[in-house]
Amino acid sequence: MHNIEFMANHKVYFGGGCFWCTEAVFQRIKGVIKVVSGYTGGVTLNPTYKEICTGTTGHNEVIEVEYNPDIVGFKDLLYIFFSTHDPTTLNRQGNDVGTQYRSGIYCTNENQIEIAKAFIKNEAVELWTNNIVTEVLPLDIFYPGEDYHQDYFNSNPQQGYCRIVIAPKVKKFQDKFAELT
Repeated sequence: MHNIEFMANHKVYFGGGCFWCTEAVFQRIKGVIKVVSGYTGGVTLNPTYKEICTGTTGHNEVIEVEYNPDIVGFKDLLYIFFSTHDPTTLNRQGNDVGTQYRSGIYCTNENQIEIAKAFIKNEAVELWTNNIVTEVLPLDIFYPGEDYHQDYFNSNPQQGYCRIVIAPKVKKFQDKFAELT
């Protein structure tokens, strides 16, 4: 395990199922500077998407979210995260099944860890009736995904998965959080 690196800029890493879905939502938030799809939490160095898909590397599909806290707060990001995926299903989001689709928050400092755990205990339990299984851990190593995974929804809006799965999720997010888009 690698030590947490305390970063001066504001970043957090979210795993909420397929990173294409999570990326598409977080790209639309005012105050989010950059979103990068990738992997964290596993044992294989420099994993590829093909390796991740086997479910044997221990990695999670995540997004790196760089944000400006003067525009969007960390708790706002947590609220959006918990409102746009199911944090009560272990290693699963819809038809995506495997440890690479687990719900997780990977933090860059102790303050984020404390806030995320308190949020789960207080606010998130108000959103969900089943037990929340989201892991909250310090970020280990983040590996950016291959180029073709970046900005996937925006680059492939007519692709079947984008039209059937991602587009409705983005619309639901935009309707619910219009003031943050």
